[in-house]
Amino acid sequence: MAHDVHGSITPSFGDAFRFWLKLGFVNFGGPTGQIALMHEELVTRRRWLGEDRFLHALSFCLLLPGPEAQQLAVYTGWLLNGTEGGIAAGVLFVAPAALLMAGLAWLYAAGGELPIVSAIFEGLAAAVVGIVAAAMVSIGGRAVRGMVAAVVAALAFLAIFVIGFPFPIVVLAAAATGLALGPWRLGVTVSDEGTDRSASLAPRRRRTLPVLAVGLAVWWIPLLAVVAWTGVGSIYSEEGLFFSQVAVISFGGAYAVLAYVAHEVVRRFGLSPDDVVAGLALAETTPGPLILVVEFYGFLAAYRNPGTLAPAVAGAIGAVVTVWATFAPCFLWVFLGAPWVERLRTNRALRGALAAVTAAVVGVIGSLALTVAANVLFNDVQTSRPFFAAIPRPVWSSLDVPSVVVGTAAFVAIRRFRVNVAWVALGGGLVGLVLGVVR
Repeated sequence: MAHDVHGSITPSFGDAFRFWLKLGFVNFGGPTGQIALMHEELVTRRRWLGEDRFLHALSFCLLLPGPEAQQLAVYTGWLLNGTEGGIAAGVLFVAPAALLMAGLAWLYAAGGELPIVSAIFEGLAAAVVGIVAAAMVSIGGRAVRGMVAAVVAALAFLAIFVIGFPFPIVVLAAAATGLALGPWRLGVTVSDEGTDRSASLAPRRRRTLPVLAVGLAVWWIPLLAVVAWTGVGSIYSEEGLFFSQVAVISFGGAYAVLAYVAHEVVRRFGLSPDDVVAGLALAETTPGPLILVVEFYGFLAAYRNPGTLAPAVAGAIGAVVTVWATFAPCFLWVFLGAPWVERLRTNRALRGALAAVTAAVVGVIGSLALTVAANVLFNDVQTSRPFFAAIPRPVWSSLDVPSVVVGTAAFVAIRRFRVNVAWVALGGGLVGLVLGVVR
């Protein structure tokens, strides 16, 4: 190990590799918990990065599409050990959880009809209602500052939930609104802090083009090989294209894009609302980024449409394609995009656009929360279609009281007692198991 001029300790690649491997098994708690864990380990405990350097890296990742915690791992790994360090950090941050999720997806697909397994997932799903509601309240408290931001959030909710506009259109409309209004009307102040560090990270065109070419090749060549092997209309080709699209538009965190993903996996791949909720429950209880829920969806879609392959083999291929399409772009965004984002970080128009997008995210999460709650808390849910959206219309006599109790308890546990999300979800699964045995 070496010390830099600021007193930070520069680890060897081997030391950093072992740290990232360990982190991949214990990074529970969603992006907030994962970022806090990295701060504790990298800044406070190991002193591999200074406070300013860590926050500087975090500011980059919050402006990029994709899972911010995983991208922060890529960025800090790159700071510590160069490109190989960034690749190792990003892969190890996801790999253990991805393997676990594949196994759980197989268990769900193969044994989901067993009464005990079904009862566990019902309990998990009820807990997810409270988890999503808590996330909406938490994000809303930070993002909706003033009447203008509240109007943007409300319009985003109506656009998604009632009218059925696609998520990308809602994001673009919010960004355009923010550009027009500016950051102040959305309750955001613009700081010049950190501009003295921008020069050292200024983008260089001679570096940009090779990084872009290599990143696009790494991202798309494996997916195009899958298309050539399985055909343009195969389930794997559709998954590769769709989840690559998700990787490009996933601003605002996993909960924001999951409303769009939940709708599309039902429409495109034939999954049920129960499948959507079960995947979200598993993603909340396992380590790794919350967006790994898409691996669950990719596995199920291929498992149920295996063609000539065994269902488990088809599911595994679907999971690999989905994970690759989702996470390969993250490395490109960090290695290529960070210098350019840094140049624009204090741009007032950009800050206004991002503030409006963040406010819209609250409305999108509200849409997800209502959809999840309707399908979990009621045993009979019909739909109405006033425009393009399928609005859930629950039959009130079918209210599932135990699910309401579990969901409410989950919300209170998170908001009032700050219980870790993973423990809340596991508790919901345990309650479901007990109720399944009693019944």
